[in-house]
Amino acid sequence: MKFLYVTDTHIRGTTPKNRLDVYVDTLKEKINEVVDIANEERVDLLLHGGDVFDRPDLSPNVVGQFAKIFKKAQMPIYVVAGNHDTFGHNPETISRTMLGLMDSFGVMNVIGPHNPLLFEDEVRVQISGQPYHYDLDQRDPKLDYYPSNETNADVLIHIVHSMLVEKALPEGVAHTIIDHIWGTPADIILTGHYHGGFGIKERNGKFICNPGALSRVNNHWSEISRMPKVIIGNVTKAGISLEERYIKCAKKGDDVLDRTFLEKAVHQEEKLHSFVQQIKASSQFQTLQMADIIQEIASLKEVEEKVKQEALRRMTVIQEQWKDGDYD
Repeated sequence: MKFLYVTDTHIRGTTPKNRLDVYVDTLKEKINEVVDIANEERVDLLLHGGDVFDRPDLSPNVVGQFAKIFKKAQMPIYVVAGNHDTFGHNPETISRTMLGLMDSFGVMNVIGPHNPLLFEDEVRVQISGQPYHYDLDQRDPKLDYYPSNETNADVLIHIVHSMLVEKALPEGVAHTIIDHIWGTPADIILTGHYHGGFGIKERNGKFICNPGALSRVNNHWSEISRMPKVIIGNVTKAGISLEERYIKCAKKGDDVLDRTFLEKAVHQEEKLHSFVQQIKASSQFQTLQMADIIQEIASLKEVEEKVKQEALRRMTVIQEQWKDGDYD
């Protein structure tokens, strides 16, 4: 069984302030190349690691333009929902999102945590997925990174939209370290969310991979030097082989990312940090970001579960109503 893996396309209809090009046109070109590679390599599956869209309620006109590109794929597309794909980081809202619409029309197939897929060729391969949710990387990692072999498969592939990284991140940033999950029963773990990626890691015949985001939407210095990639994987009786493939049409960061905007952002970041510190001094919340408030509410152990769930439900409804708001 052969597959292509891509993640974090962040489809949107506008150009981020830090981009020098027309973002939509650039992204169309890159996704067209991804689909062309999949067709030329005659892969059996195209797998997507989440954040297909940059917001859950994107314009149907924009969604339609990209749906036409994905429909050129000569194989099925399977995806897990990322934090940008749902309202309030709640995967239960998927039916009300544009990713849910793509699933309904058969353009993509959304994988949930309770419906693993089985593909049989010369090897039985199970593919499962864990969408982003508010307490991902904050609870027991076995709940998100350790799939069960429900199909009696020979090889397990598990897709997780999570902050899986090589080294510890600053306090307060939810994450999981790669070295802590090598005990997973999955033979291949494919992740996204962390845009910088870390390539292909292997230990004792198991693989953990993140090629990095296809899109470069933020203004971090690392995005200027990074080039978008996908992963081509092949699972046979002889074993597992994985390789990274650069997107040829992708331009260098210096050509599409505005350094001037980045330098201004440094000063703005310093002012924002000062403001946040003032807020922290007078508030029990550590942030004003809606998503982070949701996560903090969810982590309160002394609050009854039904109370937390109702609070999360209400905040999700409010966020759905913020049609012009931004999402983390």
